[in-house]
Amino acid sequence: MHERFANAYDPFVIPYMIGLIFVLAYLVIALVTVIKNIPMSDRKKMLRHLFSFKIFITIKDIIADCLLHIKIWKKNRLLGYMHSSIAFGWFMLIVVGHIEIFFFAPHRVNLPYYPIFFRYFMMETESTMKGSLFFFLMDFFLLMVLSGIALAMIKRIRRRLFGMRRTTRLKWNDQLAMYSLWCIFPLRFLAESFTSHISGGGFLTRSFGMIFDWFNQFINNDALIRPIWWAYSIALMVFFLTLPWSRFTHILAEALLIFMRNAGIRETDKNNGYASVEIFSCSRCGICLDPCQMVSSASLRPMATVDFTRNVRLRQHKPAMAAASYCLMCNRCVQACPVGVNSVRLKLNLKGASINYRYPNRYDYVETENSKKSETVTLTPQVVYFAGCMSHLTPKIEQSMLKIFEAAGVNYTFLDKDGGICCGRPLMLTGDREGSEQLVARNTEAILSTGAKILVCSCPICYRIFKDTYKLEGVQVLHHTEYILQLLESGMITVRKSARKGVYHDPCELGRNSGIYQQPRDVLYRVLNLQKNAYEGKDALCCGHSIAAEGMPYKKRRMIARDALHKMTEQPVDMLITACPSCKKAFAEIGEADIRDIAEIVCEQLVKRP
Repeated sequence: MHERFANAYDPFVIPYMIGLIFVLAYLVIALVTVIKNIPMSDRKKMLRHLFSFKIFITIKDIIADCLLHIKIWKKNRLLGYMHSSIAFGWFMLIVVGHIEIFFFAPHRVNLPYYPIFFRYFMMETESTMKGSLFFFLMDFFLLMVLSGIALAMIKRIRRRLFGMRRTTRLKWNDQLAMYSLWCIFPLRFLAESFTSHISGGGFLTRSFGMIFDWFNQFINNDALIRPIWWAYSIALMVFFLTLPWSRFTHILAEALLIFMRNAGIRETDKNNGYASVEIFSCSRCGICLDPCQMVSSASLRPMATVDFTRNVRLRQHKPAMAAASYCLMCNRCVQACPVGVNSVRLKLNLKGASINYRYPNRYDYVETENSKKSETVTLTPQVVYFAGCMSHLTPKIEQSMLKIFEAAGVNYTFLDKDGGICCGRPLMLTGDREGSEQLVARNTEAILSTGAKILVCSCPICYRIFKDTYKLEGVQVLHHTEYILQLLESGMITVRKSARKGVYHDPCELGRNSGIYQQPRDVLYRVLNLQKNAYEGKDALCCGHSIAAEGMPYKKRRMIARDALHKMTEQPVDMLITACPSCKKAFAEIGEADIRDIAEIVCEQLVKRP
């Protein structure tokens, strides 16, 4: 038996080598494909970044996000430990194993399987025992991985212990990869424990090896050694062979995603190149499930982002398109994602790729929206006011803004008074970049021709589009909450404070997507008693009536709106205030609370000048 362990080869290494060669070949092909599908300018960025000092920052980020999972730790410590113990523990087993080979069997360094099966091939000698630190480290990191695997098993059946109401649903390919991963390290533990009386071991494998030795009186442990090592090798092979079609592709893709981001590469309008790396970087950890209101409020579990990315990977176009058309695009899942996958952009890209089949007459929309002209003015206005399509459906908002302009003595022009102009967001949400670019160009010309220096929008959607997409040189784009605050602070308007209590709802586009949180509150503190609630700021809820979700049934929208309204008004308040016409309309339709826009409240509390 001892002579057998002194050899450098055994047939059981074959399954492992098959899996290793396959996954390395897949990695090379995937990398070449990604590089091929990105512009030459991005390839140059990657090359420059590789040989710059910033590469050390990238290495730090990869260690923090891919091995230690710091972002998951910040969200949930137990989940953070589970992920990092498996990733970091496995990585350190590989690193320490190679260092061990360098010290005790440098002539075997050319054998890629040798560090993985070191305890089988290397007998315990006086020399190896001098490196007892390696025995301890290998057992320590093995125990770390085993604890993570144990937590992963518990999470599948008791997810609420991890603070999760929902977890991912696994298809057969994910199950096969996951179960093979779960088998790898227990089998390694058994193999090294059975072998510890020959090759040595640390506090874990040596202790359990002594227990197994006691069973020698009933069963010959030596006869189990090779079958256990065979099982360990086969488990590794199965995991490697199933990896490209499973959730675990993130192991290969996430590090590349971080490298590309740090090199300055950003999203494009197609799901290839950078976007494909994002898609495969989704680990389907399930952290985004609970924040998704489609899942938590409307029971639309198959439309979740984790299923969308899986369907895109597997080229299942129909369910992926359904998820994209149902998505509210509120960015709650993007905010929750520890990897930073921009799933909203990926869904827009998918819509854009299908637009020729779904919107054959899309340019008629461009012509229609620009066929009406805005009113003309004789004086150069200070302000261009753009109410937006949804504000025309909630006319009290635009009426209130006009009264505020008049009270402040502001010279303004009402650009979309007749409702004949659209900011272009609907076209963008369908993925029609060409049509939306035509619309943006025409609207830009109309706005700049007024000569105004400020553009005020009542709709957060329009505000974000004008600010982020348009190039309005010399024009300051403000949401009406920002502009009203300026009027109040400058003394151009004066308000009285009401005794009524209200709670503020942060619209997705204004808050989470544009970062406007404090200005609306600074206005409301002046006009009423503003109450806090648990769903504020980045944790704000979506109203469910996003124009992006063109495929979502109205019934499901109402379910989302009702649930959000109930959560925000759990404490007694006189009204709920928002800063988005779409949100106001959505909550008002529930009919269970007084819903107002900030402009309405300010208008009501205006102090008329003598």
